[in-house]
Amino acid sequence: MADGPRVGILVGSDSDRERMQGATALLDEAGVGYEFEVRSAHRTPDAVAEYAKTARDRGLRVLICGAGLAAALPGAVAAHTDLPVIGVPLRSSLSVLDGLDALLAIAQMPPGVPVAAVGVDNAKNAAALALRILNA
Repeated sequence: MADGPRVGILVGSDSDRERMQGATALLDEAGVGYEFEVRSAHRTPDAVAEYAKTARDRGLRVLICGAGLAAALPGAVAAHTDLPVIGVPLRSSLSVLDGLDALLAIAQMPPGVPVAAVGVDNAKNAAALALRILNA
C-alpha cells in the first residue's frame, strides 16, 4: 500500500470540510496521498475508534483531526492508535470563546494520550507538520 494514502484527515462534521482545505491543498502540492473522512467523537464514537484502530493497516502514518467546541475528536483518535495525531482547533459559531475552547481541549490531553496542536483554523500547519513527520 505504499502508493496509497499516508495521511488521514478526520473531521466531526461535513461543515468542517472547507476549513481543512489548507491541509488538503498542501498535501496535494507535496504529492502526498490522503483520505478524508467525517466521523464524530460524540455521534459516532464506535466509527471513530474503528477508523483509528485500522489506520496503520490502511497505510496511514499520520492523522490530522479538525475539531471545534469540545474538540474531543483528536483525543478520541489518539486513544485508539499509536500513530501521530495532529489536532486542528476549529472556530464555531456556537463557541463562546471563538475557538479558544477547542484549542485548550486539544492542547490539554491527559498523560499518555499525545496530540500535537496547531493554531486555530490552521489546517495548513497541520499538513506541514505531517509532512515533516513523514520525512523524518
